[in-house]
Amino acid sequence: MRTALIVWFIFINAVAYLVMSEDKRRARLGRDRVPERTLFLLAAVGGALGAWIAMYRKRHKTRHLSFKIGIPLLLFLNAVLYGYFWS
Repeated sequence: MRTALIVWFIFINAVAYLVMSEDKRRARLGRDRVPERTLFLLAAVGGALGAWIAMYRKRHKTRHLSFKIGIPLLLFLNAVLYGYFWS
């Protein structure tokens, strides 16, 4: 179970980071964007750390109050759930 949890943690956070980075790239190019719902969904299913890191490394969505509050809350929730499933 722990191995699966570690694999999931790495996978979903990498995906969240890459999707958030891609959304920033699309924003700069003026192309179609990734829906905010998708970004929050990735964070909610365990990728909040990846989304949070991408937010601040790429300076993306940092002015949106919903992201400034929502992603850290989801990060806390992720930590609680990962801790629960780890033990």
